[in-house]
Amino acid sequence: MTHFSLADLGWSAHFASQAKGKPGAPARVCAVARDRIEALTPNGTVALTLPGKRSTGTVAVGDWVLHDPATLRSLEVLERRTLLQRRAAGAPATPQAIAANVDTLGIVSACNHDFNVARLERYLALADASGCLPLVVLTRADEADDAANYRRRAEAISPLVVALTLDARDPAQVARLASRADRGQTLALVGSSGVGKTTLSNALTGRQDGTRGIREDDSRGRHTTTARALHRTTGGGWLVDTPGMRELGLTGAADGIETVFADLSDLAARCRFTDCRHETEPGCAIRAEIAAGRLDPDRLARWRKLRREDARNAETLAEAHARDRSFGRLVRQGKARGRHKRGD
Repeated sequence: MTHFSLADLGWSAHFASQAKGKPGAPARVCAVARDRIEALTPNGTVALTLPGKRSTGTVAVGDWVLHDPATLRSLEVLERRTLLQRRAAGAPATPQAIAANVDTLGIVSACNHDFNVARLERYLALADASGCLPLVVLTRADEADDAANYRRRAEAISPLVVALTLDARDPAQVARLASRADRGQTLALVGSSGVGKTTLSNALTGRQDGTRGIREDDSRGRHTTTARALHRTTGGGWLVDTPGMRELGLTGAADGIETVFADLSDLAARCRFTDCRHETEPGCAIRAEIAAGRLDPDRLARWRKLRREDARNAETLAEAHARDRSFGRLVRQGKARGRHKRGD
């Protein structure tokens, strides 16, 4: 059995201050199942249950919890430093946790047909909204005619972007990424299927998970990783590997979107009218940049799309919460009327 110190697991003053004076021992969540969570402690891995009818959907891989070692029951989830979340599929719009307490978000794409500026912008907004440091990892650089051009295109998206081009099968090149998962640090990898996340994960952790080839016609692959989990890296840190996500709906990411599109936000502040829609209004600074050939109109369209999506999801979530509150009031009123009729 491998033993870790709390510092090895990523424990910090942020969590220690919350746990001070409270019952329970710290543990870090490494996997989430339907009816329980698995967590790492200095004494090994434990399977924990949640109190009452609390759903494991409220806990994310990477969370810190306080638990009772005697009953193996989780008592409390500590406040997160960072939280990666997306809009869950279906209606109403609800946030779905991807991972918690991640230091660096590795956004994995490939130097081929998979490279997509709109998708990278979306992931960058997610990273900024979550509080993680973003890092664009461009794989299959050994197969590209001009890998440096892919890196330049990624870094041109936003001043936020630091990009690496590498061959995921070359340990010397993967070492540049491994520094983001040193002792106590947590790295998460996200991206489409078939871009090399599993190959990177194996190189970083020493595991031997199976990989699948990509289709030659569109450079896409099939899912290899099927669930989020926290794995120890060879450098003493932690890696959250995630399944390839076909959809990444943003919710609560307004600040992240504005950070990624800071150039457009700055231009909008110079428009003649504060409510400028950047269409036909006179004195529109954004339209002036497009007319001068200094701004790609597609970037404006993507900015608008992400803002509309995030606003719509936030509104839908607020409506769902309002309905839940209304339903709760009706239930309480019904119970009160029942007690009144019985004379309780």
